[in-house]
Amino acid sequence: MRRTMMYLPGNNPNMLQRGYLFRPDGLIFDLEDSVPMNQKDAARILVREIVSHQNFGHCELTVRINGMDTEFWRDDLEAVAAAAAVNLRVDGIRLPKAESPAMLSLLDEALSETEAKYGFEQGRFRVFCLLESAAAVWRAYDIATSPRVTGLTPGGEDLAADLRTSRSPDEVELDWIRRMILVAGRAAGVDVLDAAYPLVHDLEGLRKQTAYIRQLGFDGKSVLHPGQISVIHEVYTPSESEIHKSLRVIQAEEEAVRRGQGAVAVDGRMVDAAVIKRARYLLNLAAGDEARP
Repeated sequence: MRRTMMYLPGNNPNMLQRGYLFRPDGLIFDLEDSVPMNQKDAARILVREIVSHQNFGHCELTVRINGMDTEFWRDDLEAVAAAAAVNLRVDGIRLPKAESPAMLSLLDEALSETEAKYGFEQGRFRVFCLLESAAAVWRAYDIATSPRVTGLTPGGEDLAADLRTSRSPDEVELDWIRRMILVAGRAAGVDVLDAAYPLVHDLEGLRKQTAYIRQLGFDGKSVLHPGQISVIHEVYTPSESEIHKSLRVIQAEEEAVRRGQGAVAVDGRMVDAAVIKRARYLLNLAAGDEARP
């Protein structure tokens, strides 16, 4: 479950150590945008040490490395792998400015070399791609089907700038972008996570946008501030009526199997594989925090 994936600055030890206490579904230790150029090396060392020794509870843990157009990304991979060799909770990396399958192929090669060096099985580290340019969005499906890719996220400010616009309150300029990336991700079988909502104190705006992206089909949303987590989780929690109907769908399916029936109806509607799949998805969302340690 990836309803909330919270960014934490890689140069802030307090936030790196305490972020999991706010109970997001995932943590993203950031070595890229939140870290000034003159602190890149120090942040990398800090992240490596904290990841090596910290318990992060239920959270999925990934590290956003610096872009592959910089001199830092290979050292970032080395630090992630060194930390994972001590603490196996490291799940993968976030690749900013993912531009093409060729870039993902180069990253896969570098990760394979790093995995071999530290004795990991090949494919150990998953990759989440940030699509931050028009070219990247256009290639979304090809990127999503590249080795190791597990998730896609549209860019925010960088993508808007590349589109020669800016982020408006309703983000109408990103509407088509979201839909295209969602379809590409679903076709490729990977998760699709929305960009962070930048107005961290506008919780009603966040609620409205989260309801919209949930209806589109997004799996969750990036988070910049702990105060955003509960709002997003609330929006992603199914209503009592949705839960009740989903339970009846699953019960009807089980009863049909027990009786050897080929079809069954709930509320006058035939229950097929798609309806059952949707019901199981909603029940999994409903479990939410209660299903996690």
